[in-house]
Amino acid sequence: MNDKACEDPTAKPFGTVFADRISIAWYRDGQWSEARTQPSDSLTLHPGAHALHYGSACFEGLKAYRWADDSVHIFRLDRHIERIRKSAELLCLPAPDPEQLAAMVCDLVAACRAQIPSAPGALYIRPTLIGTEANIGAAARPTTEACLYVLLSPVGDYFSGGDRPLRLLVENRHMRTTPEFGMAKAGANYVLALRQIVAAKAQFAADQVLFCPHGDVQETGAANFLLLNDATVWTKPLGGEFLHGVTRDSILRIAAPLGYEVRERDFTVSELFRWVRRGEAALSGTAAVLAGVGTLIHRGKERPVAGGGIGPNTLRLRQALIAIQRGTAPDEFGWLTDL
Repeated sequence: MNDKACEDPTAKPFGTVFADRISIAWYRDGQWSEARTQPSDSLTLHPGAHALHYGSACFEGLKAYRWADDSVHIFRLDRHIERIRKSAELLCLPAPDPEQLAAMVCDLVAACRAQIPSAPGALYIRPTLIGTEANIGAAARPTTEACLYVLLSPVGDYFSGGDRPLRLLVENRHMRTTPEFGMAKAGANYVLALRQIVAAKAQFAADQVLFCPHGDVQETGAANFLLLNDATVWTKPLGGEFLHGVTRDSILRIAAPLGYEVRERDFTVSELFRWVRRGEAALSGTAAVLAGVGTLIHRGKERPVAGGGIGPNTLRLRQALIAIQRGTAPDEFGWLTDL
C-alpha cells in the first residue's frame, strides 16, 4: 500500500487505495466458515462462479473515523449489517450471520488501525457478498456456495474537485433500475444506471443523473435525493424502487431535533423546479455524506439551485452529521461502535 496515499487520501481518487488485508469467510454445505485474514491484493474464484454469470453479488459501504484523541469509531454498523442481509434475501444469497460480520468488520478495522487517515479523511469499509458456486447451468436457482469478505479503503472526498455544488441531469424517461429490486445494494443496480450517467457527463458535464421516470423524482445513480429550506427537509418515502440509504435516515433523524419538518412523500419534476427557485437540493450517501446541488439540467436547459452554490441548510445538516461521526458532538442516537 502507498503510505503517501494513506496519509493523504486525496492524492488518489476515492476508493483506489486499499488496506493491505481483508477478512474473509466462505459458505459451503449450509454453513459459514470461520473468518480469516489474507492479503487484499487478490481473490481466487472459479471462472464459473455464480456471481460472474448471474449477478449474485451485493455489498455495503460504511465508514470508520479516527477522532482527535486517536480513538476509532465505526458509524452505524448495525444498520449496514441489517441492509446487506436484506440485499442477500432479495438476491437469494445466504445471509451473513450478523455477529460474525460485525466481528469481521471490527477486528479488521482494529488490525488496520494504522492505515486509518485523520479527519477529514476516513476509512471506507466495503463488506461484499458473492455467489461462488461453480455451475454455469444454475441460471434458474440460487447459488449453494458464497464468499463474504470485508475490504477497507482509506479515503478523502468522494467527488473530484472537493466540496463544490454538483450538476445533475434530470432524466424523466428512464428508470435507474427495476421496481422492487432498487432497494438492494447490488452492483447490477449501479451498472443499469451507468449508460445514462456516462452520456450525461459527456454531453452536459453532469456529475450524476437524477432519475425521474414519468415525472416521479426518485434518486441519482449513486445517492438519495433531498430537498431542503430553512423549515423543511423533503424526500421520497421508502419503497422498493430505490436504496434505503443509511445517510438519508441519519439526516432525517438529525433534522427533526434541529427544528426542521421532515416530509417523506412523493414529488414531481414540476414540484422540484418550483422548489429550487428558492430552496436547496442535495445528495446523501456514505461516500458523499450530504453534497449540495447547484445546477439541474433538463431538456438542454440549465436551472440554478440555491443560487448555484451549496445552500446553508445543506451545510448545516452536513456539519451536524459529521460532528457526530468525528466526535465533536455527542452521539445521542447510539450510532457509533467504539473500537
